[in-house]
Amino acid sequence: MRLNGIHHITAITADAQANVDFYAGTLGLRLVKKTVNQDNPTVYHLFYADEKGDPGSDLTFFEYPDTPEGRAGAGMVHRIVWRVASADSLDFWTGRLADAGVEAERVEGLEAIRFRDPEGLEHELLVSDAPDAPLTADHPEVPAEHALQGFDGVRAYTQNADASRPLLAEGLGFEEREGTLWESRGDARGSLYAYDDAPAERGLQGAGTVHHVAWASAPEELEAWRDRAIQHGAHATPVIDRFYFRSVYFREPSGVLFEIATVGPGFTVDEPLESLGEKLSLPPDYEHLRAEVEPKLRPISNPRERNTA
Repeated sequence: MRLNGIHHITAITADAQANVDFYAGTLGLRLVKKTVNQDNPTVYHLFYADEKGDPGSDLTFFEYPDTPEGRAGAGMVHRIVWRVASADSLDFWTGRLADAGVEAERVEGLEAIRFRDPEGLEHELLVSDAPDAPLTADHPEVPAEHALQGFDGVRAYTQNADASRPLLAEGLGFEEREGTLWESRGDARGSLYAYDDAPAERGLQGAGTVHHVAWASAPEELEAWRDRAIQHGAHATPVIDRFYFRSVYFREPSGVLFEIATVGPGFTVDEPLESLGEKLSLPPDYEHLRAEVEPKLRPISNPRERNTA
């Protein structure tokens, strides 16, 4: 068994509209699912991805209105790394971000730029030589050759990277690279997972912080992955049916919340590909709450729809 890299990354926002404007507008991702947090159905769960909503490109946000900005600390992912095609793409994104009032800085020693979203979540765009097929969205203002191509990996803060080695290597089948860098690679895709020394300040979960990172499993292997995680010390949840995928959750020894999620059934299970994300989708177990929930959610205007209207 091999996990196929990152399935999705979930973060927190305090303002769904500003979040949509940045990720579906400035960054050119597609809003592929507008639904609710299944553990708290009074708040949005927004999913951005490539044009087809593929795992490996899927950045999601829980909206907790007016929650204060957080701060990444020990046991938290602090940077999301995306793939881009070329140095010309870095120039394109540096200019586009500047036009949106976001400063991007070049990374010494890498073909990469770093920037933060309006709530402080850090991103890196990296010219990657990974063999995976690019996962891109269509956006009228982003040339196809410069579009984000899916996740390269994430970086997390830790106080003891060695404590996570048995679970990562033996339990989850990650391959150790140089330093504190790990790779999760299966037959379809791969992603990197890296550690940095934690800052002195304690982390605070809030707007602009990552909630969890999910790794991609074949549907028929999920139970086996849960068993392996437990055998290597993880306190894994039972399998949870999220309708769009099934998953289990546990914290790895450095404190980062992991999810293992199945590839499928996917976002087209309840709406057609051509209109993904245009309406509020509720899984069948939550449909009876629509009349109660929908009026409490602030309306969202999607820049993709505004641009094509």
